[in-house]
Amino acid sequence: MKNIARYTVTAALPYANGPVHIGHLAGVYIPADIYVRYLRLRGKDVIYVCGSDEHGVPITLKARQEGIKPQDVVDKYNKIIKDSFQKFGISFDIYSRTTNKTHYETASEFFKKLYNQGDFIQKTTEQYYDEEVKQFLADRYIVGTCPHCHNENAYGDQCEKCGTSLNATDLINPHSMVSGSKPVLKATSHWYLPLEKYDSFLRKWILEDHKEWKSNVYGQCKSWLDQGLQPRAVSRDLDWGVPVPVEGATGKVLYVWFDAPIGYISATKELTKDWEKYWKSADTKLVHFIGKDNIVFHCIIFPAMLKAEGTFILPENVPANEFLNLEGDKISTSRNWAVWLHEYLIDFPGKEDVLRYTLCANAPETKDNDFTWKDFQARNNNELVAILGNFVNRTLVLTHKYFEGKVPTCNQLTDYDKQALAEIPIFKKNIEENIENFKFREALKSLMDFARLGNKYLADTEPWIVYKTDVERVKTILNISLQICLNLSAACEPFLPFTASKLKSFLNITEFGWNDIGIKTLADEHKINKPELLFAKIEDSEIEAQITKLQNTKLANEATNISLEAQKTNISFDDFCKMDIRIGKIIEAERVPKTKKLLKLTIDTGIDKRTVVSGIAEFHNPEKIVGKQVTILANLEPREIKGITSHGMILMAENAGGELVFVSPEKDVKQGSSVK
Repeated sequence: MKNIARYTVTAALPYANGPVHIGHLAGVYIPADIYVRYLRLRGKDVIYVCGSDEHGVPITLKARQEGIKPQDVVDKYNKIIKDSFQKFGISFDIYSRTTNKTHYETASEFFKKLYNQGDFIQKTTEQYYDEEVKQFLADRYIVGTCPHCHNENAYGDQCEKCGTSLNATDLINPHSMVSGSKPVLKATSHWYLPLEKYDSFLRKWILEDHKEWKSNVYGQCKSWLDQGLQPRAVSRDLDWGVPVPVEGATGKVLYVWFDAPIGYISATKELTKDWEKYWKSADTKLVHFIGKDNIVFHCIIFPAMLKAEGTFILPENVPANEFLNLEGDKISTSRNWAVWLHEYLIDFPGKEDVLRYTLCANAPETKDNDFTWKDFQARNNNELVAILGNFVNRTLVLTHKYFEGKVPTCNQLTDYDKQALAEIPIFKKNIEENIENFKFREALKSLMDFARLGNKYLADTEPWIVYKTDVERVKTILNISLQICLNLSAACEPFLPFTASKLKSFLNITEFGWNDIGIKTLADEHKINKPELLFAKIEDSEIEAQITKLQNTKLANEATNISLEAQKTNISFDDFCKMDIRIGKIIEAERVPKTKKLLKLTIDTGIDKRTVVSGIAEFHNPEKIVGKQVTILANLEPREIKGITSHGMILMAENAGGELVFVSPEKDVKQGSSVK
């Protein structure tokens, strides 16, 4: 076991082409933040590094879609992302960006060193070219059918449905995302990092030296290695990115997955002049927090780059989480199927820790998990409010009620008192072991079990009853309960930083850290502040509003993707004139017995009152449509339906969800008015 003097912790650089959503938080940023906050509380030398990845193809796609420059896109989203992280309590030591001067210089120097050492190979290959817009297409500009799972929307570098890494030429029926046309193959020259040269190094380093890595990380790396590593291009034909810093490279930039991880190094350079000790000292532990879609880049490609450069340390661990789904469906930025962090902060002010808690408790550590708004509400109301919040509130309220808000003296301890106090260091140890092994869900469970201990202790000892007969015993009960609150204020800080700060404020303390848990206590007669609620209940109406927002998103997506019927064969104007279409009013409506879809309507057409049978019962309550004006084809030949003769047909439109909607006049018109 190597001696660790310091820690360098990185979180995957988010693309600055959109805001951060709960999938990003659960997969990367919350676990990384818990780990870093814990290390700081232990007094460790640690830096937490992140920043916006501003050179990916998604940036240029977004700029094309919005008709603006890539720099405008990254400026906009970098600000949204950075502000959201800060308000949410993600405690980066630096949040940088890959468009700044330091990064350009660092990435260029890194490339030039490998170039001068002869670590690259240069070769000419045929790549897809869009003849309409006169440009080579980066992998993400090309979409086609995956040859493995037959997903029709696979990208040129990866199929996001089955997770297989691809080359653009692997795609079936490829087309350009820029113009929509079919691309052609055209010769172009690029530099490649020959990954196969590092095969033996990677096999030993990963498969032998790091068997402790999470099974999803270890397994994916082994799969890549077993398939055989191939040269990986480190340059692209684009006009947005870090220019390739050698002669003859006009119009070429560094491939984003060569450029982006160097962003961790350049951000550290911005943070401190002593950056090298965090990247080049053997007694530094480097940990990358990422999502599973980034495993190959952080465990195969970036380590090969660092090995080739020769002076950098390699990651000790790469704890990658699986994916988080939303209400049973895959989170998708393109479909707006997400809970966006910046919107959450507006909709749920002061509830940052509720989301942190829910996403950690349901983190996709070993398999894909699902976020639902109902679970979010239940975890807040049934756990944070009913367990942690309830214990703290009752303890502090009773202390003010019985002892003027001063810590009472602890008298003789019972066996039950001693047992409760003995549990504190055990919970501390469990939390430590789980965090250090990247088992954050288990660590959080230990924290809540600690809160349950306090809740149960208070409920079992019943000081509100005992006070009537034994005030001295109540002093001991509340003293112990206050000591549990004190220890919880430090234990919850990695997970619930806003709650920890609030609890310390209630207890009127400033200095109480991780190493004080189970050791230091509140002094007798210490004055505590008047408490407020740690957590507030979340009402059904708040959850229903979020579910409605998602339902509206789904309807909008369906409307966008709905397949419209092809236009029917042309008819003459004389044919149209044969139809007698009028405005009528529904004056009676009832369900047709033994049917699910049929309503029997009585309609005033202006010329008569007639019966019409209509298949709209699934979407319209008969009592609510009486009095509604409708459009009716009056001269349709009568037809018998379920024993009822129907004289005409009302006209309906079908929306994206299959719902039938009335075609009605914008304002009331006279019954019998013709539609022309």
